[in-house]
Amino acid sequence: MFKTKLGRSIRWKLVLVYVLLVFIATTIIGVFLTSQLESYYTNSIERDIVNTVNEGGLTSSFAAYDNLQDNAEEISTNISSWGVGLGQEIYVVDSAMNIIAATSDVQGRSALDFLDCDVILSAISSGARAQSFSTISLSEKSLQVMNVVFPIENDAGKSLGALYVRADMSSVRESVNESGSIFIKAMLLALAITIVLGSIISSSITRPIKDVTVKAELMSEGDFSQEVSIRSEDEIGQLASMFNILRIKLNDTLSQIENEKNKLEAVLRHMADALIAIDLSGNITHVNQAALDLLGLSGELYKDTEDLPPYDELIGGISKDLQLSKLVENCKDEAASDVFEYAGKTFAVRYDKYQEESGDDTGILMIIQDITERQKLENMQMDFVANVSHELKTPLTTIKSYTETMLDGMVEDPATQQQFLGIIDTEADRMNRLVKELLQLSRMENKQEQWSMKEMNLLPLLENAVKKVELTATTKNQQLNLLFNAEERLPIVADRDKIEQVVLNILSNSIKYTQEGGRIDVDALRRDRNVFIIVADNGIGIPEDELGRVFERFFRVDKARSRAMGGTGLGLSISKQIVEEHGGSIEIESKEGRGTKVTISLPLAPSAIRGERLAD
Repeated sequence: MFKTKLGRSIRWKLVLVYVLLVFIATTIIGVFLTSQLESYYTNSIERDIVNTVNEGGLTSSFAAYDNLQDNAEEISTNISSWGVGLGQEIYVVDSAMNIIAATSDVQGRSALDFLDCDVILSAISSGARAQSFSTISLSEKSLQVMNVVFPIENDAGKSLGALYVRADMSSVRESVNESGSIFIKAMLLALAITIVLGSIISSSITRPIKDVTVKAELMSEGDFSQEVSIRSEDEIGQLASMFNILRIKLNDTLSQIENEKNKLEAVLRHMADALIAIDLSGNITHVNQAALDLLGLSGELYKDTEDLPPYDELIGGISKDLQLSKLVENCKDEAASDVFEYAGKTFAVRYDKYQEESGDDTGILMIIQDITERQKLENMQMDFVANVSHELKTPLTTIKSYTETMLDGMVEDPATQQQFLGIIDTEADRMNRLVKELLQLSRMENKQEQWSMKEMNLLPLLENAVKKVELTATTKNQQLNLLFNAEERLPIVADRDKIEQVVLNILSNSIKYTQEGGRIDVDALRRDRNVFIIVADNGIGIPEDELGRVFERFFRVDKARSRAMGGTGLGLSISKQIVEEHGGSIEIESKEGRGTKVTISLPLAPSAIRGERLAD
């Protein structure tokens, strides 16, 4: 682990670089200095030998001889005295390679056995000083020596032999080795200092980088509160400054992305339309709650899209036309749409392919919308237009026919003319009521109706409404019974005229659809915080399959009877709107052939509720 950390750490890499640089530099310097020192010592010894020989005239003293062998004793005497002065070994060799004289006991022997003959021959043949290095073996050790050879010539220029000087180089080698040892110790000390200083210097460089690395790692985990300290204005300081700027900008950008993502997720999660994204392999990559509900899947069970079954497996039970292969084929050139029915509802689906940045198709995105209510509304609108047209056509046709008859002069009898005019007036009144009721219904639906809300007692309003229809009920021998106690008080906050309109409409319907001699009961009572108006009759009733449509516009249970009695088919629709605007509700219970019961619920006036609280 330490080796791995050491190999990956830039700090130790920098220290290693420092150490290598110092090591290489000191090695080069050491080698150079050692070489120069050795060269200096060698040249110094050679220079001393040359100067001594030349200045002392040792070679020139042999110039008077014609033959070295004949003067061997004299030469030996001179050599002995010179050897003491030089402190080196001196040999005089003739041209036959015989040792004529020497400072050691080898006189008269061949130079081939003791000396470097190559350097002797080089000096004799060239007539110039020659030099060489060699190693001689002693009893206990080997000794490095330097050989300096001077040619010997007489005055006539004849080569007589050579003066061979051999100097001991062991002291030079010892000095060089000692210097090398000292230098190695100095180099090791320098390397140790370099490691310490390099560690300190590299630490000052890597510490900010390590700080940036640690903060970057925390940022990668989602913590953007980190800030790097700026300790200098160099490149490292600029890096730290740029990191802090990057952190701020990245934090802002990610916050914006997160906000947009949350908005998008909220929109997709709460949108009423089903959204499904499918890749080209048939896997569902995204689905919202509306889609899960449509597919009959539990959001708790399928929190991750990876847990969802393949798309074709899910959609197969809904519509075969929505198989993935068909979707891909249909939206190959442009977006496509379709309509299908499922579970008693109608759905509209729109889908198109989506692509990657490279332009390659990635999958299909589809939106499924429940258009059941919209289609129902469209059908109701068409029915409404048809009904309005029909309702207006009948009185208009009647008015047109009677008017043309009178204009053509075909009716001369004043009584008949009065009858025709009465019919025209009746049909005109019918159209006028229809238009007024349509306008009123439109105003209420568009929240444009003017309301005059005041606290009032409901019971006098009911009595007054009953009195207005009492004559009509009497003409049909119907019993109109008030079951409530008129002395009581049922306070409500309401628009008096509008509530009276509702009550009159309900009473009129009961009278219309109750046979002669029938019974109509009107009651009012209070339950908890609501007031109830109940109108019950024993009339023809409403078929069960039509009971849910009684509040639709222009709906009539008995169309012929309703038109004959001047009904428009809008009364119950208007009544329902008025009651709901008062915060109440209206319900109808009916059995065909047994009668109908209408229950209107209205909130009790707040003053009555407060009074009860004070009384308690």
